[in-house]
Amino acid sequence: MPSEDQRAELIARVANLEENIVLDLVKRRLADGADPLKIIEECQEGMRQVGLRYEQGEYYLAGLIMAGEIFREVTEIVQPLLEHRIKQQSSGRVLLGTVQGDIHDMGKNMLAMLLSCYGFTVSDLGVDVAPSEFAKQAIAVKPDIVGLSALLMSAHETIRETVTVLRAEANRTGTKFSIIIGGGQIDDQVRANTGADYYGADAMTGVRLCQRLMMERK
Repeated sequence: MPSEDQRAELIARVANLEENIVLDLVKRRLADGADPLKIIEECQEGMRQVGLRYEQGEYYLAGLIMAGEIFREVTEIVQPLLEHRIKQQSSGRVLLGTVQGDIHDMGKNMLAMLLSCYGFTVSDLGVDVAPSEFAKQAIAVKPDIVGLSALLMSAHETIRETVTVLRAEANRTGTKFSIIIGGGQIDDQVRANTGADYYGADAMTGVRLCQRLMMERK
């Protein structure tokens, strides 16, 4: 188990965008036998704090981009150590995309990286994805889970439209998949209003939700 000091230091270094120190800390802790999943979770908390600082005007867009790059590098270090666990995970296939009218992808990209770490096969449609494209790819990819991402409140109506189109196409073709939504302004009320099955408050919550859904399908 990491000490509270170790945990707090890694979170703070990520939040402060100290790239080289973060990578050095991660490598040293892994060499000492740290749980790679705990490291991912601590970095996720640091990323959450970066998001808060952005909202408060302390960081600008460049800070968000740098944080995403740090997280990507940490993921690349950790992922090989997770490969032996992946075979024991209840993995599945996930289709992801940011809905039409929204071009934010940081949260989506983070979720995609984490899902890959946990053994999921991820098909990422990118950003500004039309409802019809989601439906088309849902039939082609045959995912267990479809994830819709949106940061802007103005995109909530597009989420609802996308969910409606996905449901209609699933009913027409007999395809079955769960629909989850996520993003900075997403909560259970938005989930209910849009007709989605579930929502994830952050990337790590999204991973755990996907794992639970796959276990329930067995």
